[in-house]
Amino acid sequence: MVFRILLLLFIVISISFTYSAVTGDVCAIIASSISDASQVFRPGSSQYALDLEHFALSAEQNSSCSVEPGSAQDVSTILQILGNTRTKFAVIKSGGHDLNPKFSSTPGVQISMARFNQLQFDAQASTVEVGSGMIWDDVYEQLQAYNVSVVGARTTGIGIGGYIVAGGGYSYKTNQHGLASDNVVAMEVVLPDGEIKTVVGSRLVDRDLFFALRGGGNNFGVVTKFTLKTYPQTEVWGRSIIYSGTEFASVSAAVLNYTSNNKDIKTGIQCTFATLQGQDIIMANLFYDAPAPAPGIFDSFLLIPSISSDIGARSYLSLIQSANTNLTAGVRGIYNTISHTAVTMNLVESMQNQSSFYGSMLQSNSLLLNGYVIEPFLPEAYHHGDTDTAYPPNRNENIHPMNIYYAWTSESSDSIMLDAARQTAASLQQIASSNGILASAKYPNYAIFGTPIGDLYGENADRLHHIKNLVDPFNVMGLTGGFKFE
Repeated sequence: MVFRILLLLFIVISISFTYSAVTGDVCAIIASSISDASQVFRPGSSQYALDLEHFALSAEQNSSCSVEPGSAQDVSTILQILGNTRTKFAVIKSGGHDLNPKFSSTPGVQISMARFNQLQFDAQASTVEVGSGMIWDDVYEQLQAYNVSVVGARTTGIGIGGYIVAGGGYSYKTNQHGLASDNVVAMEVVLPDGEIKTVVGSRLVDRDLFFALRGGGNNFGVVTKFTLKTYPQTEVWGRSIIYSGTEFASVSAAVLNYTSNNKDIKTGIQCTFATLQGQDIIMANLFYDAPAPAPGIFDSFLLIPSISSDIGARSYLSLIQSANTNLTAGVRGIYNTISHTAVTMNLVESMQNQSSFYGSMLQSNSLLLNGYVIEPFLPEAYHHGDTDTAYPPNRNENIHPMNIYYAWTSESSDSIMLDAARQTAASLQQIASSNGILASAKYPNYAIFGTPIGDLYGENADRLHHIKNLVDPFNVMGLTGGFKFE
């Protein structure tokens, strides 16, 4: 195998041609080097289109080819070819929900992890081994047969790989069990030099890499498998209530009542202040990890007159899949974020005002929807991990990540929307700072491209940079997108 790779690389290096031609030939080299478990797809094929597809159209790029590796060994072969030919690539595309342009897309070689879709439950160890190409819906569905579940995504269609590796992963179960990254026991990773390594959290020798791979982004290799903790799962209670924007005073009071008084770790909420095609709306996602909530805990939300309500007992899978997050799938979009340590009326009012202001101003620029999401967590959420993780950098700080989302239809409006997403976040950050509630770290999975590394990882940034240099001295992972330690 080593001789074969060297021979193929010699052919590439010996020929001088343009970047696109190089990439085209690299696609051919990959196709001839991988096993039958894997496959390369060219433009024009339906599978190529599927491999490139993202939740937001604005995050897609046309690639020279896509490749679906079917084994860790083939991932190793692909990484070695890409590294030695210095070919741009994109990887860790499973669900395709990274909205940042060029983060999980490329004009070079698009790697889709779709074939890493196996699941194996270990009842004795209370763990499950999952392929990094799976989406959380499929994990929840397969685990239903065992009456267990995992700490994972809160909405449908989210991929496992990017969710854990890129930012750590908040969940409805985070108050009880921490972030998804806190529940990783081990992982199989292909390092940038092609070495296939099993990284185990309990092994001291793996401590640095285990730390970096959980929230540090796609800087340290390609994860192919995760071993996750599982927990008993009954039916749950919850879902969405949609209110008219005229109910802002009542809903904001309910949010403050919840954040001030709730101590129940089985709860979770997300409250979105949004403008949909020029109309102000509010959506509250409520969650309780049992078939019925504790008495009175959500009454302040339930008593407000609503446009619609989908609240009740259901399976955990049903709750996740009933989220109406696919309303804007296939249009253009971007996230941005700030983080805060408490919820104040001033901050909530500012979120609503920002949504209304930009919702009205940008309607003529094809804005479909904006949303400003409060996601409060209890302090216990940050004290479940057995070992430290890249994110969050300070577990003594009660971080509430705020998701800011803009969706629009016209490519000509891209720069306008990106500017608005940055400006509105800057305004809210200033308000949080003036209220004394600005947190020290932004959630990487929500952060807009160009966010300084220090704003995401704080004091962990230097350690992550050091690990990156040790693991990837030739900067192979620098050929792909994402937040970089360079």
